[in-house]
Amino acid sequence: MIAQIRPALVLLVLLSLVTGLAYPLAITGIAQAAFPVQANGSLVHRDGAIVGSDLIGQAFAGDGYFHSRPSAVGYDAAGSGGTNLGATSAVLAEDVAARVSALSDGDEAVPADAATASGSGLDPHISPAFAQFQVPRIAAERGIDEPELTALVTRHTQLPLLGIFGEPVVNVLELNLALDDLETGGN
Repeated sequence: MIAQIRPALVLLVLLSLVTGLAYPLAITGIAQAAFPVQANGSLVHRDGAIVGSDLIGQAFAGDGYFHSRPSAVGYDAAGSGGTNLGATSAVLAEDVAARVSALSDGDEAVPADAATASGSGLDPHISPAFAQFQVPRIAAERGIDEPELTALVTRHTQLPLLGIFGEPVVNVLELNLALDDLETGGN
């Protein structure tokens, strides 16, 4: 019986070292060398401080900032998820109607991503239409010309990968940082 247990234990220890230690360390080293920004969370730094991540949305509530898409989880990365409400849910319909009512006086169409929460609750992007929808509010709050803000949105619109994969999007954190730079004369 010892003759059977010994090889099994040796194999257990060997495979544990290879798959539990050597492989993860090798992959971490390769990731740090080849993609250091992504391997460290795609963090965004401003004046020596971390202000967010390119990959995780956050709430911007002030009238002088572009607002993110609604989040069902309050932008809590520990609790990523959607509402899990189906298309026929009365609660979902009421939530969407309330968001549309809060955003529009009824004369203007509200972009879909302004009224619906993202599937992950952490989406860092909005559609260019939602960004443009917010331009008049931000222009009035900050005293910036609307054409200047429209140009800022256009400069920060990311086109689909290879022109065909996905939709154009705007990263809200990057856009708001550029908005602050616009007022302070930064880049």
